[in-house]
Formats: sequence, structure tokens, C-alpha cells
Amino acid sequence: MTTDTPSLLITDDDSAFRETLQDVFEPQGFRILLAGDGEEALRIVRRETVHVLLLDMHMPKLTGLETLHLVKRIKALMPCIILSADLDDLLVEQARRARAFSVLAKPVTRNQITGVVYEALATTYNWRIVRR
Repeated sequence: MTTDTPSLLITDDDSAFRETLQDVFEPQGFRILLAGDGEEALRIVRRETVHVLLLDMHMPKLTGLETLHLVKRIKALMPCIILSADLDDLLVEQARRARAFSVLAKPVTRNQITGVVYEALATTYNWRIVRR
């Protein structure tokens, strides 16, 4: 992998949603990694280069927020984006305290998700990637 290829770890227990996001980002030049739960995401973060992590909030084993806390112990600067169908002010505040880059409500639009991922890359790594 070259340094100009961003890697995106999509973590969601809904395989159709993971694949949909993969279909959005892969044609834009992203290296895609997929995890079905937080434990799997942690294993991937430990062994792979991950530039941005997308986390569903409600998953078996570990929630998105629990996974976020553990990921930040391993890779403190990695931008993590929480996605939740049950978004409320408490979750937003908890995610902010846990240093989430952003919190998005499901269903999410293509422009919302790509916009926040590109913003995370620009803010964290100073990457300016042209959208395809």
C-alpha cells in the first residue's frame, strides 16, 4: 500500500450496509477493510494500517462506543466516525468525550458519509483527495 491510498475500516454487524459502503468508497480509490463487530475491528486495527474507522453504534460483543474507547488506546489519533440509527444528545456527548471525529445518524446519505470521511482525512493527515 502506498501512502496516498487511504484505508477505511467499515465496522457494522449488517453485512449489506458494510457492502454498500464498500461499493461507495472502493471506486474512489480506498483500500477497504470490513469487520462485523467491535472485536474484529480491534484485531484489524492492531495488524493493519487503518486511516479512518467507521463504527456502527449497536453491534454484538462491543458497541461502537466501547470499540472507540479501545481503539483510541491503540491508535489515539485515528479518526473514528460513529453511525447510529438511534442518535440522541447523550450519545453525541459520549462520542465527543471519547474523541470521535464525528457522529452520523442512520440512514446516512452518500454525500454525508463521503464528506465526513474526506474531512477526517484532510483534518487528520492533511490529505486532499479528489472525489471521483
